Amino acid sequence: MVNLLESVLKHPEYSRQFKCGNSLITAFNCPLTARFSPDRFTALWSHYNYIFYVIDGRKIWHSADGSYDLHKGKCVFVQKGASIIEQFFDIGFCLVVFFIPDEFICETLKTKFTPLCNPSKSYKPVMLLDTSEMLATFFLSMSSYFSGTTEPDQRLLELKFRELILTIADNPRNTELRSFFCSLLHDPQSVSLRRVMEDNYSFNLKLEQYAQLCNRSLSAFKRDFQKLFDISPGKWLMEKRLNHAINLLSNQYKTVSETAFESGFENSSHFSRAFKERYGISPVAIKKSIPMAS
Repeated sequence: MVNLLESVLKHPEYSRQFKCGNSLITAFNCPLTARFSPDRFTALWSHYNYIFYVIDGRKIWHSADGSYDLHKGKCVFVQKGASIIEQFFDIGFCLVVFFIPDEFICETLKTKFTPLCNPSKSYKPVMLLDTSEMLATFFLSMSSYFSGTTEPDQRLLELKFRELILTIADNPRNTELRSFFCSLLHDPQSVSLRRVMEDNYSFNLKLEQYAQLCNRSLSAFKRDFQKLFDISPGKWLMEKRLNHAINLLSNQYKTVSETAFESGFENSSHFSRAFKERYGISPVAIKKSIPMAS
């Protein structure tokens, strides 16, 4: 599982990077070598939310709720958590990306004069944003920073982060994201923990990483999880992943290796052992018993 933020930081030759506290702005320069991995499908995660605007190129973000074909002119908000990225090796991928922790978003929203709408019960891990003229103008204003030879003052960078959050929060067409922002301000920690786990159980994250996504220490995460779900996180994850695997094998006609990858298992061998122990039959046998769609 690739940590997106760490991957960006390790390759400054691909981008111009500016840091502002715990946040990072980066602009990729579009070399074909600027890839998350040499594989077409890569599982990656981020412990910060991130907003990015596609300048050029194409990648597909596969999340727990569906797939998003992102190309030139698209702007998205991705909740902290995991995704599977589909890469296209014949083209580059240019983007401006902002990594922003929950705390900074909340701090900024508290300065907003007009209130946001009420939170809803669920949110997509990837939310497409309305590319309004104001938002396009904002990203255009960033180009001068990235093309310059000096680094902007930290205070100025902080203001640009706040401007971005307030610009998208002030657009009534960003209904889902505005509601999500409201949830960050008002939802109890138990709701946040449940949402993180439901959105990310099918990805091969470690318990320490789930704890980080839930803004908790590992011990606090285990304690709060047990209290909320009345089961240990390890057992809950295994049950959710195996149920997801049954659906992929039976209804989406995935191969065993594809199912293992998309259900969050280390590898096909680990998946097959866990599957047979739970259901008394191997995933290969399940595949053979299912008639293929015509």
